[in-house]
Order: sequence, then C-alpha cells, then structure tokens
Amino acid sequence: MGRAKKSAAGARMPVIFIGHGNPMHAIADNAFTQALARLGREIPRPRAILCASAHWMTEGSWITRMAQPRTIHDFYGFPEALFQVQYPAPGSPAIADFIRARIEDPKVHPDDENWGLDHGTWAVLRHMYPEADIPVLQLSIYMEQPAEYHFKLGEQLRPLRDEGILIVGSGNIVHNLRRAVLRGEVAPYDWAVEFDAWVKARLENRDYAALRNDALSTTAGRLSIPSPDHWYPLFYPLGAADDRDALRYEYEGLENGSISMRCFSLGLA
Repeated sequence: MGRAKKSAAGARMPVIFIGHGNPMHAIADNAFTQALARLGREIPRPRAILCASAHWMTEGSWITRMAQPRTIHDFYGFPEALFQVQYPAPGSPAIADFIRARIEDPKVHPDDENWGLDHGTWAVLRHMYPEADIPVLQLSIYMEQPAEYHFKLGEQLRPLRDEGILIVGSGNIVHNLRRAVLRGEVAPYDWAVEFDAWVKARLENRDYAALRNDALSTTAGRLSIPSPDHWYPLFYPLGAADDRDALRYEYEGLENGSISMRCFSLGLA
C-alpha cells in the first residue's frame, strides 16, 4: 500500500530510533538513506512527528511551537549543496500544546521562535517523508539530566502513539567524533563494535535498565559515549515503547570507525 493510501486513523504508531551519522547522508543515495525511505513507506501516515534530536541541547526540556519551523544548518565545512537544502515541513502550535498538556513532570517549555528543525531531524525526515507535508515538532535534550530523566519523559509520551504521533529519537549509539576517520574506508574500532553489540543485546533482552545505568561502566562504553548528547535520544522511543512492541532493526553498521548507524523500530508490524 502506498503512502498516499495510509492513514493514522485507528493506527497505533511505532517508535523509532535513527542513528543519523554524517550530515552528508541528507543528500546521499545509499543503503542507509534507502532504508529510511523504505521505513517511511511502511509506517502508517502520522498525524504529526515528534523528534528528540541530539543537536538541540538545552537547560530544561523544550518543544518547538512555531507554525513554520526553519531549517537549521547546524554544521560547518561541508559542501554548499548541503547548506542549500530546505525541509519546509509545517509545525503545529496546537499539537505542541496538546503534547505539553499530557506531560505532568517535568514542565516542557514552548519555543515559539528560537529553534526550528536541526539536521538531526530534517536530514532523516527528508528521506522518510520527502514531501515535507507532515507537521514536525522537535523536543530538546536537557543535558544536565541523567538517562533516567529522558526515559521517564519518554514514558509520558507513550499515549501519543494512539493519537497518531510518531515518536523519533535521532542520535547515535556510538558517537566519538574525536576518534572518527573522515576520509577513506576504515574498519570500526574494536571498542565501537563491542559497545554496539552490547547495546543490541540489551535491546533484544529489553534490559533498558542496563542501558540507563551501565553504559559507562566499561572502557568501550566510555569511548562510545564521550558526551551523552547523541546517547540520550535513545531513551525517548525506549520509554514510549511497551512490552508488546516487536523490535526490528531498520539498519545496522558502523562508519568512520567510531559512529554506529544502528536504527530500529519498536511496534512496527
């Protein structure tokens, strides 16, 4: 069934995590971007998309509330073609308020003008939903809070799945730019392979407590998560998932030696 025939009416949305990697994937046609395009075709058409992006780091938790969020090019040193990309998806103040009203604690602040859609969101969605015709809202990452905070906030988002809202976490399970090799083909570091496999096993065992509490207990974990900005988006879809959601890997692989591109869905039949 084509995307045009799909509807969110009566459909419970899955939750997804996307390892978004290099911004150049935004304008690439490769196995990763083709997997994103396929995923967009398979998900029932959402009423709206809520994306927790690694690239909006804040004090407190915030949600975009503008009607027309701008496309943010939050990177440098890339070809001009990447800076020319626009993703003109609408926002929705009404849906932002709807989401905020359903989160009891913490208070989620409305952002009416400062942010928009950074590349953690638009570089992914332009492959999944190239028409840019679905309202998109972005949720920030409160960096001073631990993984448990983000997981519990994700739990409060779970009822939104029955309202046709697709919950997306966009980050990377392994993300060490200091160790990244940006030119040529390179084998992944042993520690990156080890930690990516450890996370995969915890996902399959539904051991989300270990992901929250034990990720930094090994050298591989500490090398894979030198900063938690790309790690914390993982906990929004995990918190919004439940025990009956089937786990499906949408893409697996490591690039640049130290970046995991692992993507998965929970609850997609």
